[in-house]
Amino acid sequence: MSSGRQTGADWARSIADGEPPARPVNTSRAEAGAPKPPWLRVKLGRHHPGFQETQDLVHEHRLHTVCESAACPNIGECWSQRSMTIMILGNICTRSCGFCDVKFGKPRPADAGEPARVAEMLAKLSLRHTVITSVDRDDLPDFGASIWAETITRVKEACPGMTLETLTGDFRGDDALMKQVFDARPHVFSHNMETVKSLHARVRPRARYERSLRVLEQAAKAGLNAKSGLMVGLGETMAGLLEVMRDLRGAGVNIVTIGQYLRPGKLQLPVERYWTPEEFDELRQAGEAMGFSHVAAAPFVRSSYRAWEHVGVEGP
Repeated sequence: MSSGRQTGADWARSIADGEPPARPVNTSRAEAGAPKPPWLRVKLGRHHPGFQETQDLVHEHRLHTVCESAACPNIGECWSQRSMTIMILGNICTRSCGFCDVKFGKPRPADAGEPARVAEMLAKLSLRHTVITSVDRDDLPDFGASIWAETITRVKEACPGMTLETLTGDFRGDDALMKQVFDARPHVFSHNMETVKSLHARVRPRARYERSLRVLEQAAKAGLNAKSGLMVGLGETMAGLLEVMRDLRGAGVNIVTIGQYLRPGKLQLPVERYWTPEEFDELRQAGEAMGFSHVAAAPFVRSSYRAWEHVGVEGP
């Protein structure tokens, strides 16, 4: 018997330029303490020799990673492959987003020696692709743009055979500061929208939907490969997700990632719903129909998870 639900390629084509057919979804809040669904089980992989090697290098060079600071569930798998997302400009953020486990507060002064240490460590790893991100630094006059530009330049010089992806903040929408980063020419410029327009003020209270969209649009206009990431499970609807995906594609974004939000602690927003693997597959097909060059959509997808695949590189 048919469920009345349209799926697959026909469904994806139908929403490419419009709204999807209405259908009921379970939007009730996930019960506190209830077991996660079976598709949200992950192998840690922390006993692999590569994990310890990666951890030692990070600590030796006095660097931070979003893998540790944000309690990423994929850390075991990624670090076992010597793949990590370095987090520059310290490990204390000046913004307090409702979903994030990175420390919030007053950061220490920016470390002028950090770009050189990042380049030195990455040169030792001999990676094909890596991602660098940062905390938000609204306390700095340039919001960290100069450190960003120097880090990109030094890493490209030290690792000429590696593609570099940067996951940055919004630089408060300052054109001159964005240009400073764009001119350093990372291979991929990423900035995460994180959520749908209707939830933006609750999930990212110190960010702006339109400003983030414009950052990505400016990156695309500068000739960079623009990328963005979204989470599900915070109360959004399928229609809202399709709206932000169309906005991203209209801004020139080529790559989009979509993963399940997992509450890192009691201080963060609760999970409203766990999206199913079948729904993630529908989102992937919808994104492909919209014209994105790559759509990664699955429960454990994060913006930097297996990021080499997003640009066609074979392994980290």
